Amino acid sequence: MAVMVYTSIYSREAVMTFLQRICGCFEQHGIPYAVVGGYAVALHGATRGTLDIDFIVSLDEKVFLKVEEALLALGFRSRLPITAHEVFMFREEYIKNRNLIAWSFYNPENPMEVVDIIITENLDNFRTVEKNLFNSKLKILSKADLIQMKKKSARPQDLADIAALEKIP
Repeated sequence: MAVMVYTSIYSREAVMTFLQRICGCFEQHGIPYAVVGGYAVALHGATRGTLDIDFIVSLDEKVFLKVEEALLALGFRSRLPITAHEVFMFREEYIKNRNLIAWSFYNPENPMEVVDIIITENLDNFRTVEKNLFNSKLKILSKADLIQMKKKSARPQDLADIAALEKIP
């Protein structure tokens, strides 16, 4: 597994525990999800440094409410003073007029733990695959769909991720 984190104060084990904790909580709450972003790139086998965990979920108000409930139960707080209902109701406004891509949560007990819920994509439009990680099963976006999603974004890091993913058989 090629998950890399470029910081001396956050161990590989802590990163894996963080990822497992969030995915496990989503599973317990019945949240359809997929890991995307740097973690998904790394879980597909490309070396990639990242701290935050990016997810896509179904664009459904009940799912947003479950995400909020799950993350609050783990002690996370929304970076913006908005609720799940508001994110769902005003999602298009936030994307179009406020350039909001993700609904971000952080752990006040450990600010290095950040979870981003990507609000520009709907999980229902993508395929997921399961990856085993230290006796945990995690759902991540398929490699082809991850590449497609990163092509839409086309940021420099996304272009680098695409190049790395395309080298993996």
